[in-house]
Amino acid sequence: MDVLDLARIQFATTTILHFVFVPISIGLSLLIAIMETMYVVRKKELYKKMAKFWGHFLLINFALGVVTGILQEFQFGMNWSEFSRFVGDVFGTPLAIEALLAFFLESTFIGLWIFGWNKLPKKLHLMCIWLVSIGTMLSGFWILTANSFMQRPVGYEVVDGRAQMTDFWAVITNGQVLWEFPHTIFAAFATGGFLVAGISAFKMLRKKDMEFFKSSFTTAVIVAGISSMCVALFGHGQAQYLVETQPMKMAASEGLWNTSEDPAPWTVFAVIDPENQENTFEIKIPYILSYLSYSKFSGAVTGMNELQAEYEMAYGPGDYIPPVRTTFWSFRIMIASGCAMILLAFYGIYLAMRKRLDQARPWYLKIMLWAIALPFIGNTAGWIMTEIGRQPWTVFGLLTIEDSVSTSVTSNQVLFSVISFTSLYLILLGVLAFLFVREARKGPYHNDNALPTIEDPYTHQGRDRHVTE
Repeated sequence: MDVLDLARIQFATTTILHFVFVPISIGLSLLIAIMETMYVVRKKELYKKMAKFWGHFLLINFALGVVTGILQEFQFGMNWSEFSRFVGDVFGTPLAIEALLAFFLESTFIGLWIFGWNKLPKKLHLMCIWLVSIGTMLSGFWILTANSFMQRPVGYEVVDGRAQMTDFWAVITNGQVLWEFPHTIFAAFATGGFLVAGISAFKMLRKKDMEFFKSSFTTAVIVAGISSMCVALFGHGQAQYLVETQPMKMAASEGLWNTSEDPAPWTVFAVIDPENQENTFEIKIPYILSYLSYSKFSGAVTGMNELQAEYEMAYGPGDYIPPVRTTFWSFRIMIASGCAMILLAFYGIYLAMRKRLDQARPWYLKIMLWAIALPFIGNTAGWIMTEIGRQPWTVFGLLTIEDSVSTSVTSNQVLFSVISFTSLYLILLGVLAFLFVREARKGPYHNDNALPTIEDPYTHQGRDRHVTE
């Protein structure tokens, strides 16, 4: 494989694996903030215990996730130097704000939250976890602002072959980020909700600490249910925005080679033949694609062949059709995951509201344990569709993938970094899973207030006195 193929593999693996950690931090910090708020308002020790127990998971994920973020940025300079040179002036501002403001907010107040139990006033301590939660969301906003420029470049001009920012307000109010940010953030909330609900379901199956895990489960499924619905609503809005700004991505996600009839049917299943640019078998539902595209049951959707001709007129000769099978199926996997999340979460809410969690069927609790994977599958599929569907562009209409890769690295160098980075990410994921399982097994009532005893080397034989930190 050449440098371009290897660089693309590395970008895909690091982005997907890094995006396991990010939604967990965003989702868990919100849930813990809600739990601690309930403790301060209702003054029940149970909620304090919930905030502290799930806080262990947040801290583990936060510590490991920082490392994956550093590797993610490192690869831009190494493998994508032409891309970095082109967009550096635009990307620099949001990424700098993310590092200096949002990450600073997260890391500072998470430290105060960890060491502030029983030292800070309750309301001040509560403010710390809310600021951590806000910081994680702000980090997401600035990263997605940079990504949105790749999807729809605004507020710039090209000078000497480089994009330079001319309108900061236009960049941060890019229509792409205004849809992409809430869609992604609510998906992260749902991720945290399903993680807490799944672990709680597992403990409830084993009849362990029932009151604690029933309360955790109820809080988590409410957040997961509301968030999953919001993901669908903002996803619908994002699809309509896609029809206006990136119609080729929309057409590829529907496997739509030629402009549809009016009203347009939605293709549930298709056997796609990219070489002959046709679908040899399809299952369609009438009217639905028109509704997804325009919020009404009428209107045709432009196909890839017509758009290819338009793009050739605008950008010159070339192949502007993205990998259709990948775009088509990643979109459907995302939708299927989202629908399953909504159904499972609202059934859990129904049980909680009817106070029937004690009688919850074992099959449902077992499914909720496995459903921890659903948000990650949906997040990954959505991310693949977003990035693959933009091909062959890195920055839509301005810079292709081929022109973005570094020219100063060899394929052996990139291969070495692919193996190194992937191995490190997999090790970190293994450590994350191991530590999560260990914390879950300990349960909420192990003695987490026990502090390590350290021998004082200046005492007699270093043994007859102990000090505690």
